[in-house]
Amino acid sequence: MRAPVGAVLAVLAAAGAAQAADLKRASTSTSADWYTGAEQQAVDDSWAIAVDGSTSVTSNSSAFGSITVTAPLAGAPTQSGPRVRVEAIAGTYSYPGQAVASRVTGYQQEGSVMGGYEWVWRDAALAGFIGFNVRSNQLSIPDPGNPVVGTGIGLRVAANFYANPTDRTMVSAYGSYSTKFNAYYSRLRVGYMVADGVYIGPEALFLGDDFFRQYRIGAHLSGVSFGPVQMSLAAGFVQDRVQGSGYYSSIEARANF
Repeated sequence: MRAPVGAVLAVLAAAGAAQAADLKRASTSTSADWYTGAEQQAVDDSWAIAVDGSTSVTSNSSAFGSITVTAPLAGAPTQSGPRVRVEAIAGTYSYPGQAVASRVTGYQQEGSVMGGYEWVWRDAALAGFIGFNVRSNQLSIPDPGNPVVGTGIGLRVAANFYANPTDRTMVSAYGSYSTKFNAYYSRLRVGYMVADGVYIGPEALFLGDDFFRQYRIGAHLSGVSFGPVQMSLAAGFVQDRVQGSGYYSSIEARANF
C-alpha cells in the first residue's frame, strides 16, 4: 500500500521545487520540477544533481517517505538530454483484515533505477523514464485476502510534465506504473502564483495496486523557499477501497547540488 511518488507512487510521480519569477522569463531555456509542481526559474548550470524528498501520512493509518535523485547523463540539467533517476521508498500501513478478522499491519520497501530523456522548452518540460524496481511487502500476520505480499522485481515506467500556460499559472503532472503488483501512481496539479515563485491550487491523485485503490483530492502550496531548499505542502480528502474515507497531508522538498 502506498502514499506518494512517486510514483506507485512515482510519483509518481509521482512527479523537487524551484522558484518562478513574477516577470516574463528570458529567452533562455528553463528546467521544470516534476515533483512538487513548482517552476524552476533561472538557468543555473552550476548544479548537476536534484535531490527530492517527501513524506505523506493519512488518517487511514499509512505513512510513507521517499527520496529521489535525478541527474543528467550528458549536458546541463537545464537543457534537453538523457537523464538517470534513482528512487527509494519506505513506509507502513494497517487495515482491517476481513479474511483474518484482525487488523493487519504492512511494511513496504522499494527501490528503482530508471533511465530516460527530458525535453526542455522555454515554458514547459516533458520527461519519460523506463527501468526496473524491486519491491518488498510484508504483513504482520498472514492475510489470504491480500495478494500483495513478498519481494520481487518489476518493469517500471514513469513520465512527468510541467508547463507555465501564462506568466502566473502552472500545470504539473506525474505518472508511473510497475508490473510488480500492477502498482500505479498519478498526480495532477494546477496553480496560480500568489507571490514570487509561490503557487496555490488544487491537486488530484490516483494510486493503487493489486490490493488497494485510492484517490485523493486536495490543495497544494508550492515553491516556498528556505535558503537553498524549495518546499511544497499539500492536504486534502482521501478515499480508499479498503479503509474508506479520510484525510491526507504531504510535505515535499528539493535541493540541487
